[in-house]
Amino acid sequence: MEQREISQAVIGRLPRYYRYLGELMESGVERISSNDLSKKMKVTASQIRQDLNNFGGFGQQGYGYNVKYLYAEIGKILGLDIAHNMIIIGCGNLGQALANYAAFENRGFILKGLFDIKPELSGKLVRGVEVRMMDELKEYVQTHDIEIAALTIPKSEAIKVADMLVANGVKAIWNFAHTDLNLPEDVIVENVHLSESLMKLSYNVSRYRDEHVK
Repeated sequence: MEQREISQAVIGRLPRYYRYLGELMESGVERISSNDLSKKMKVTASQIRQDLNNFGGFGQQGYGYNVKYLYAEIGKILGLDIAHNMIIIGCGNLGQALANYAAFENRGFILKGLFDIKPELSGKLVRGVEVRMMDELKEYVQTHDIEIAALTIPKSEAIKVADMLVANGVKAIWNFAHTDLNLPEDVIVENVHLSESLMKLSYNVSRYRDEHVK
């Protein structure tokens, strides 16, 4: 069967569904209607049904959604039922904060290595993972089946490092560097620009103030 093209907007909502369904499971909820889920997520029930229908629907008329089943199915759609080996390049505050985020492993993202240029970090353990030096990176990627690399390094180095990673088989870059990466089309890049997110927040705060503060 020909695979349907799913919009990025729909894909962007899937992690939220997954998170909310996980919270419902922890609360002991066994089933939920699209109307009740819409109130929790602040997305219309119609939008939820449309989103899930892209992947087969999963609901039953008059019953709603089985929370545990839907959680598992969305996890499969997101690829969370498969282990993804990843590394973090840059072990400053942000890199170490990412490395210490235990929920990664619960989602199937297995932190295999940490890399930095600072000699004083060599051999340091972060959640049991050793920090290695950058001159070890190329050989490590070639021999450890690394799928994802997170870049928390200055933009002056990010392009060069990303090119080297891709040349040695890395297919996905989680980019925290403040620069755009011009990589081959078969390489997946997810850009996380923290300053841009903060500026969006600033805009919305300013707009709210203008509308409500007289």
